[in-house]
Amino acid sequence: MASSSSYKKFETRKRDPDPKSAVLLVIDMQNYFYSMGKPILPAIKTTIDLCRRNSVPVIFTRHRHKSPEDYGMIYEWWNGDIIRDGTVEAELIPELDRRDGDLVVEKHTYSAFRDTNLEEKLLEMGIKEVIVTGVMTNLCCETTAREAFIRGFRVFFSTDATATSSAELHDATLKNLAYGFTYLVDCKRIQAAFSIP
Repeated sequence: MASSSSYKKFETRKRDPDPKSAVLLVIDMQNYFYSMGKPILPAIKTTIDLCRRNSVPVIFTRHRHKSPEDYGMIYEWWNGDIIRDGTVEAELIPELDRRDGDLVVEKHTYSAFRDTNLEEKLLEMGIKEVIVTGVMTNLCCETTAREAFIRGFRVFFSTDATATSSAELHDATLKNLAYGFTYLVDCKRIQAAFSIP
């Protein structure tokens, strides 16, 4: 998502992801969010390709609700406008080139860690770092990034492969995360990091 770069003054820590201990999380790139996700599809596809070429596992998340038992506050907050499992809106965007071996974590709230087996899978895989991409920057991406940090993972957050409903909300998240939770990256930075022998 286009950004004003107003977050730069908060980006006082820099580090590159290590392909030997990283995983790529592609958060909620589903048909429901297609209009929001379409502008960042090239950056996400580039990031996925860079990760695949460097043997970095790719994990997708899919936000969906199966029954009122898992609606939680999301139903109230969004006035019943939720992503219902089994609908076209709940499916991942086909252009993502998801492969058979890619893990898909199904979730029902903003965090990809809450009520899922994501943390266990990452620990089984020996993962120490997560790279966060997808939608929405300020909701599911930010919540997942914060939770990853709290759980002891080093977090890298993409500035160009995340999107939300407004540039103002996108930048607010980048400021908060750069200040206290994540290293900010973009496609060029990941490419440079992964090309170092």
